[in-house]
Amino acid sequence: MAWGTRPRQGDAVKAYAKEFRDFLFKQNALALAVGVIIGAAVSKVVSGIVDDVLMPIVGVVLPGGEWRNAQLQLSGANAIKYGDLIGRLIDFLFIALVVFVLVKTLLREAVPTTRPCPQCLEAIPIAARRCKACGQPVAAAGGVPG
Repeated sequence: MAWGTRPRQGDAVKAYAKEFRDFLFKQNALALAVGVIIGAAVSKVVSGIVDDVLMPIVGVVLPGGEWRNAQLQLSGANAIKYGDLIGRLIDFLFIALVVFVLVKTLLREAVPTTRPCPQCLEAIPIAARRCKACGQPVAAAGGVPG
């Protein structure tokens, strides 16, 4: 580049846009953003279940009903709000439970349909008694060679 010349403004913007696009797709930032958005939505649903279904039941069991407002008054305006803390812990536990069940359900591994041939390591069906690649007999699914 010659002295006193600068790259055109449009080229700099295009380079910046390309770098940003590469960041989004190569660094999985887009997947992270989608995960955060879905997580926030799941959190609202679970909080609704906790607030509208579970907590009324807890309110019937505990005398007084407004247990989330329970506090230990120290002096003046100072108080330990243990009811609010317990409510937040219950919310967290139910959110964690729902996320665990969802992940466990969605990420369940499929039952394998193939296994490697012990002789040539070619993939063969689980129930195969002879390798289709090398012709060697292999142990059946029960463990005895066919």
